[in-house]
Amino acid sequence: MALNEKVALVTGAAQGIGKAIAEILLKNRVKVSMVDYNQSEGEATSAAFGRVYGAENILFLHSDVTSESQMQETFIKSMEKFQKLDIVCNNAGIIDEENWEKCININLVGLIRTSQLALQHMGTENGGSGGVIINLSSLAAFHSLEMAPVYTASKCGVVGFTKALSMSSMKKQGIRVNALCPYFVDTPLLRCQHEDGQKLFSAMIQSNGPFLKPFEVAEAFLELVIDQTRNGAVMKLMPNGKIEYEKPPTLSEGTQKPT
Repeated sequence: MALNEKVALVTGAAQGIGKAIAEILLKNRVKVSMVDYNQSEGEATSAAFGRVYGAENILFLHSDVTSESQMQETFIKSMEKFQKLDIVCNNAGIIDEENWEKCININLVGLIRTSQLALQHMGTENGGSGGVIINLSSLAAFHSLEMAPVYTASKCGVVGFTKALSMSSMKKQGIRVNALCPYFVDTPLLRCQHEDGQKLFSAMIQSNGPFLKPFEVAEAFLELVIDQTRNGAVMKLMPNGKIEYEKPPTLSEGTQKPT
């Protein structure tokens, strides 16, 4: 995918990974709708980006991914501003084992909702030009976190949803759907975790090395956007920054020959 003059919508874009993704898109001359629940941080980030990349190329939208009405309005406002949509990044996410329903609603239900809206606005069957959806999962989908079972479940769900949706989205709507699964990233999301969570993260650093930086995730994200051969891909971004792709299962795996 050539990026010049494309339009993207990024959730959780006020800080951390989402902020890095929004910036790398802007650097590549993509217009960006930045969506976040944190209004003050979102407005500050979008204003700072506007001074560098041009305010006409940025739209900040205060929205909650768990609200169907708010997200519908978010897509409408983005389309009104930029007239089209080519890239959607589902990045919004939290780690909250105590408020586990909130964790599932943001990490998985909100992601599904945003993906469905993306299909409506980008899909060729609906008059769109197609495009790509990138869903942020985690290596936790493959290496379960003992102290974060709900978070782990939500990220497993993201991978499963991505694989299944990609089977029909390209054929019916001209939309590729891929998942990006990074190791822990140095963001405010991790820094504000409770004491038990901090112990877990410290142990992970000792065994696997330092956290990734948001710009490393953004660079991997860009690879998934640009490479038009990737659909249903699950990219793993390892602790050392190395990229690996999950091997797709063959038809015979998990099945038995008829007797």
